[in-house]
Amino acid sequence: LYTLLGSLLMLVAFIYLFRESGGSFNILDWHKLPLAIEAQTLIFIAMLLSFAVKVPMWPVHTWLPDAHVEAPTGGSVVLAAIALKLGAYGFLRFSLPIVPDASHAMAPLIITLSLIAVVYIGFVALVQTDMKKLVAYSSISHMGFVTLGFFMMNPLGIEGALIQMISHGFVSGAMFLCIGVMYDRVHSRQIADYGGVVNTMPKFAALFMLFAMANSGLPATSGFVGEFMVILGAVQYNFWIAFMAATTLILGAAYTLWMYKRVVFGAVANKHVAELEDIGSREFLFLSLLAICVLAMGLYPQPFTEVMHATVNDLLRHVAVSKL
Repeated sequence: LYTLLGSLLMLVAFIYLFRESGGSFNILDWHKLPLAIEAQTLIFIAMLLSFAVKVPMWPVHTWLPDAHVEAPTGGSVVLAAIALKLGAYGFLRFSLPIVPDASHAMAPLIITLSLIAVVYIGFVALVQTDMKKLVAYSSISHMGFVTLGFFMMNPLGIEGALIQMISHGFVSGAMFLCIGVMYDRVHSRQIADYGGVVNTMPKFAALFMLFAMANSGLPATSGFVGEFMVILGAVQYNFWIAFMAATTLILGAAYTLWMYKRVVFGAVANKHVAELEDIGSREFLFLSLLAICVLAMGLYPQPFTEVMHATVNDLLRHVAVSKL
């Protein structure tokens, strides 16, 4: 229902742009199309209501935790690693270059909503008892960094947001795979049903620890690079926004490591945990590939950032030109 209503408004905006551009669906034609500020604002709001649902942004985020809980492991991985990025891509590809004046005018609103997602959702994640719900809420918080970076409209912020999108695909996908590994064996996602997993699944516990650290934003993992770049971009924009955004490093560590500690460490909780078998070769292969990506991006992010410079600078040139 959320997606349907948002998409209908986006369709109306696209039909208007099609008519005003003389019957063209070419995005480059839309980039050059002069628009009054009133029209730009309405188009931006129509796109915002669509893309905000898909990211998802606060307060239209409530569908995501329920969707993750109901979805199988594969569905959660695809949803976290790919589907959520479509909304952020929409802002980057459509909203910013097509309606730049409205984007500048509405930037404080988007930044405020992003900060609420980063801080408030972090506290919500702290009280979750279902592992999938906890990681789902952490996804909302991390994607708040993406929209925050985009609408500060400086190179560090946008490049950091793009890095965060890629990193979130690796880390969040890996976290859902790890939860899926345990669910296949115990058939429960409740944190209280686990404890002492390291005693029976040491290889799994080591890989799970890496992904938990990346989800917390530990340096030398991909989770740190994007968040740090966005925070640096926020310092250039406004110190207090950077201060608020930096709280995610504390909250992220709190809810992720709290979950990891209760699930993995301590005495063996029950007979189901005592009977667990460590990951097989197939599970180890897939988790190891994601671990390599997380470490490679964290230790040497330059290949990712270098290819972004030209595109980001071109985008900022578009956004800087008024269409009024």
